[in-house]
Amino acid sequence: MVFLELGQAVWTHATHAADVLVVVTGKLAPTPAPKEINTDGLISFFASKVAPILLAVLGVIFIGRASKGAVSKLLTSSAIAIIGLAFIAGAVSLFFVGDYLINLAFK
Repeated sequence: MVFLELGQAVWTHATHAADVLVVVTGKLAPTPAPKEINTDGLISFFASKVAPILLAVLGVIFIGRASKGAVSKLLTSSAIAIIGLAFIAGAVSLFFVGDYLINLAFK
């Protein structure tokens, strides 16, 4: 028990001594650079990995409905999926247009 308390006291004073030495010598640790998010990598990952999987799942669903004879539901689902993809493509294009406008404004 005594050794534990002694160890805690030494550790507390050692950390304070290190802090004092840093302040006295003026050698503060450099601040780490802020981490940036690789948006180009994220977009390419979604475009190359996630989008084909989602399209394959939609294809399997459409084939399953067509084989059951629910062609009207299939056409409705297909139209909704195509409209959804158009909205996604529009959002991606707005992302690039916004990037272009920001670069144009701050050059």
